[in-house]
Amino acid sequence: MATLFPALALMLAGAWFPATHYPASHGANGAQDALETDVVQTSSDRHERLTVPVRIGDHGTYSFLIDTGAQNTVVSGDLAARLALEPGEPARVVGVIGEQRAQTVVLDEIGLGRRTYQSLLAPLLDARHIGADGILGVDSLQDQRVLIDFARGMIAIDEARYLGGNAGFEIVVKARRRMGQLIMTRARIDGVPVNVVIDTGAEASIGNRALQRALAKKRGSQGALARSVLQSVTGDSMIADVGEGGRLDLGEAQIGNVSLAYLESPAFTALGLEAKPALLLGMRELRAFRRVAIDFASRKVLFDIQR
Repeated sequence: MATLFPALALMLAGAWFPATHYPASHGANGAQDALETDVVQTSSDRHERLTVPVRIGDHGTYSFLIDTGAQNTVVSGDLAARLALEPGEPARVVGVIGEQRAQTVVLDEIGLGRRTYQSLLAPLLDARHIGADGILGVDSLQDQRVLIDFARGMIAIDEARYLGGNAGFEIVVKARRRMGQLIMTRARIDGVPVNVVIDTGAEASIGNRALQRALAKKRGSQGALARSVLQSVTGDSMIADVGEGGRLDLGEAQIGNVSLAYLESPAFTALGLEAKPALLLGMRELRAFRRVAIDFASRKVLFDIQR
């Protein structure tokens, strides 16, 4: 049985800005840049998470969540049935709250903008839990840069050179790749070292219990905690402790008043991060920046500070 680790996204409400055009770079190859750069028109689903139009073969477009916290692209069972997609081997799907055995389908070709990806094995999940037709995971984003411009309300996907390189980004943080994910290992929250994974599929940020214990020890107490029910795209739900994390330092980038939901997530175990303080950084905290670029090719995360 294959083992897949997609669906780190949460179904939590938030806000997203309407999409606008993003200009391509205008260097010596400016005309070619404009042809190559994918500017994906975004919209919000009912949970106001980031969605993009995706083609499957000659069909579509369909609304997919774009999720840098998901290992694999996921398709809803309803869409797979409508398109009569070829079934694959069953797989174990690990979500942020639970895990389950799921049927898979073979995607011969999936298209995003002007780019296509072939031969992806995609787990099937219930559309009512996804809240969209599917999830676009990092298996469709490797060797690309995902640029999220909060000021313009857009997202672009391409090689870094066609997105202006590193110009305009004040802070560049190196990351390590593990199972396709980029993990920032030199981050700190209130002085506590923490491993950070950027999760564009989640509105809120989630810390593991190791982080909760480390912060409590640092502060000398747990502090005031609330309780909240979190739901995963796998359909599982769990009660989490919710509290203020304080200041998050990502290299020279800083985010203040970080709110965290703490739980013992199998997603941390799948990434080998259950024993050390770790954090899935959601969109609410990322909006503290003007732009964020997740560059899978160079294993870097870039931040443009708000003015």
